[in-house]
Amino acid sequence: MKHIRPFNSFLWGNSIALSWLWGLGLFFSVQMTFLFGTAGLLGFALLNALGLFLFGFLTQKIARRDSGEESLDRFFKKWSRPFRLSFYLYQVLAITLTVFAVVNYLLLPLLASRWPGWAEQGKILLLISLALVVLLVLSAACLVGEEFRIKSLKYGHLCQGALLATAVLLVWFGLPAAPADGGAGSLTLSVAREPMFWGYLIPILVGFLVGPWLDLQQWQRAIQIHREHTSIRLSYFFGATLFFLLLVFHGLVAELVFNSAWFSTALITPAFGGLQYAHDLVVRYMETYRDYLSWWVPSGYYLFLGLGVLTTLDSGYVALKWFLTENVKTSQNPLLSFIPAGLVTSPIPTYIFAGLFTVFAVVVKLEVEYFMVFYASFFVAYATLGIARCFVPNSQHALPQVKLFAIGSLSVVVFACGYFMQLAALMMAGSILPMLYVWWLVFNTDLLRIVTEKAGEVIDAAAEIPVLRKLSQATQRAIGGETKEVSTGSHFEDKWFVHSFMATYADTNSVGNVYFGVYALWVGKARELFFNYVLPGFDLKTTPYYILTRSFEHKYITETREFERISVKIRVAEYNRKFATLEHQVYDSAGHLLGKGRQQLIFVAARDYKLLDIPGEVIKAFMPYL
Repeated sequence: MKHIRPFNSFLWGNSIALSWLWGLGLFFSVQMTFLFGTAGLLGFALLNALGLFLFGFLTQKIARRDSGEESLDRFFKKWSRPFRLSFYLYQVLAITLTVFAVVNYLLLPLLASRWPGWAEQGKILLLISLALVVLLVLSAACLVGEEFRIKSLKYGHLCQGALLATAVLLVWFGLPAAPADGGAGSLTLSVAREPMFWGYLIPILVGFLVGPWLDLQQWQRAIQIHREHTSIRLSYFFGATLFFLLLVFHGLVAELVFNSAWFSTALITPAFGGLQYAHDLVVRYMETYRDYLSWWVPSGYYLFLGLGVLTTLDSGYVALKWFLTENVKTSQNPLLSFIPAGLVTSPIPTYIFAGLFTVFAVVVKLEVEYFMVFYASFFVAYATLGIARCFVPNSQHALPQVKLFAIGSLSVVVFACGYFMQLAALMMAGSILPMLYVWWLVFNTDLLRIVTEKAGEVIDAAAEIPVLRKLSQATQRAIGGETKEVSTGSHFEDKWFVHSFMATYADTNSVGNVYFGVYALWVGKARELFFNYVLPGFDLKTTPYYILTRSFEHKYITETREFERISVKIRVAEYNRKFATLEHQVYDSAGHLLGKGRQQLIFVAARDYKLLDIPGEVIKAFMPYL
């Protein structure tokens, strides 16, 4: 099987590139070429591809932290829980932007060219025709999305990728070369001295470096690639490379148009604030010279744009369905019981919203950059904190939703002011500000905690030396500024609390095997010791809440006997608003897994046993071990 894995990586790389070829990448490559020439195009394409590759490079490291093909899926389910709304909004905006871009910059220019009197029709007819165009895009996306699941999507994208490659060749070899006259498409290093060049490039750098971390399509692909025992890193290398080449192709086609005798700034209608947009100029060029170009050139170009959009929208459909289905399974919200599951898990309502907003955006004459501002500012704080929670141990505190929303909104305002007033400093500040805030949020903590955690790592390493094992198990650990000694029979292994002891005659049954009910007692004792460690101030006489067991399950795998050294491992697996789930594993001295299971905890008021949300002090105590 190993010899086919590189080919599987290429298949996934093709799907990755096509799924990332959404409205922003497709049409903004033309705008960057128009504004800053080939230097702007290469900067945009390179940074975009770099962010995509780094996502795959780092997620492979995350996947290897734990064993098994489901390791990345388990990590994502726990890590993504506080960011669920951010994931959904990010995906909704990406879908809406893509639908808007293909309608506004491809289909409407075609409609205006093939039906010259279309713009002079009555408002009702205009809205009806616009709605039909939007419906065409949405129905195609939903139809293709329903045909595939993530396992088979790469094969569908292989066929679509072959068609797209054919379209690229038809356009590239059929489009007549324009004389290089130093126009908008020329490669000049002087643009690097223009403040607005960096005003665009820095937000692009920030937005695309952190952007893939909130994209459901990329997480779903990375999880599936790992399940197939394929290199995530190699797949994203192929994907980033193909994506880079596609963006460069589109930008170079635009460069030929901008350097042609046809091009004139008079073709561009100034928009709000005198800003100029060139996203649809290649389409208008194709339509103007439709009778002079070989028929396959405009057809190939329209096929290129259509497939680029379709492969993003069908990927978004599959990813949204997966995300919504998984969240409905784990949600404890009673309101969901009144709504049909098929409606809650269906992406169709989201796509309908995207269509309605597209109609609104076209009518009020929005541009794709107005959507882009959110990726360069608002979502930056959420994505940056999400990345920090992957790699920085000190960032595992409760998510400050209000603060993140506030800093995101502030950054949108700063960036928007800079964009409309063409002030590069404000545009850069709007993108960098959220990152700086998250950095402060993560590292502005008690230094004692950091020092203690590092000391714990050193002690864990020293514990591998047999002479120091007993000493390491008696180490003092710090939680929330308080210290507590862990007994010699208990210690931590990464996030696992481990209680070790020896089974005795009292634990066995009449035939000498450990009695089945004893395993639950062992897990219960380990759990109480874990609670005693993470909640040292808990007092049954004064506590305002009780911790009760809602459910307990244990799978028996291997038996054991008396005088065998047993290790019970327990950790916090996940939690939501009402319930906390603990995971446990039981091993013998040889490292054989004896059994494993899960238990769910609830919290009730000590006075009347009324069900409570998880108390804040419990969340604070559990977070370092999640």
